[in-house]
Amino acid sequence: MGSRFPIIDAHQHFWDPRANYHPWLCDATPIAFRYGDYSALRRPYLPADYLADAGAHEVVKTVYVETEWDPRDPLGETAWVERLRRETGLPTVMVAQAWLDRDDAASVLERQAASAFVRGVRHKPRRGAMRDARWRAGYARLARHGLRFDLQAPWTELGDAAALCREFPDTTLVLNHTGLPADRSEEALAGWKHALRVLAACPNAALKISGLGVPGVGWSADRNRDVVLSAIEIFGPGRAMFASNFPVDGLCATFDEIYSGFREIAGSFSAMEQRALFHDNALRIYAMD
Repeated sequence: MGSRFPIIDAHQHFWDPRANYHPWLCDATPIAFRYGDYSALRRPYLPADYLADAGAHEVVKTVYVETEWDPRDPLGETAWVERLRRETGLPTVMVAQAWLDRDDAASVLERQAASAFVRGVRHKPRRGAMRDARWRAGYARLARHGLRFDLQAPWTELGDAAALCREFPDTTLVLNHTGLPADRSEEALAGWKHALRVLAACPNAALKISGLGVPGVGWSADRNRDVVLSAIEIFGPGRAMFASNFPVDGLCATFDEIYSGFREIAGSFSAMEQRALFHDNALRIYAMD
């Protein structure tokens, strides 16, 4: 079993669909969701709920990642998170919403960066968007504001992500959810590992180990061991971070099952490497010190 270190949760969410509009949580018709039925998420999830889920795990800081808030009002989410921070102390920093190919991308990025706790932005690009000149023009603005980019995309898109990293070496790209290796067939995992290696060759790329649920299959250390160890081997223990993706991954497992599983899987690493994976890498990558 891995050593117990304080945790910086590198990817988590809060929301209150009673008060704020998130289309996927509020609209009557559900979206296609990678974990299937997500009706259990259509409820408020606030810092007190998160701390109850974290339980005995010593979470000392968190990275809030945008929650597909009303896309007409990306700054509204940032203002709401600022109130949460003031009232509860969580989250520590934020990855905000910004649509890089919109007409207002320049002003949204400037205004998001003006918030002292915003460290980056996320925009889930449609297939092929990372090659689009308009989208890349938005991406090119990140470095001047000191913003990181959180990428959620399937591993089949990571060649485009690597090209972005090479063209914009001053922007840190953080791949979300381990590159989404949902298909655990031998062929798919071989493709996933190759795609991760292509991205990991870029020194300005980092990886969040999270989002490992597989619909209909329980979360366990044994089922995820190869994926986690392969991801760390490819990116190295200095550029990978463990994260809960709560409450979303609560559809697949408890917080304790996920983090106890991470500790078990990481038990073969040195104490320094474990501390990096659970705490220090997120502290450095998201400038939380």
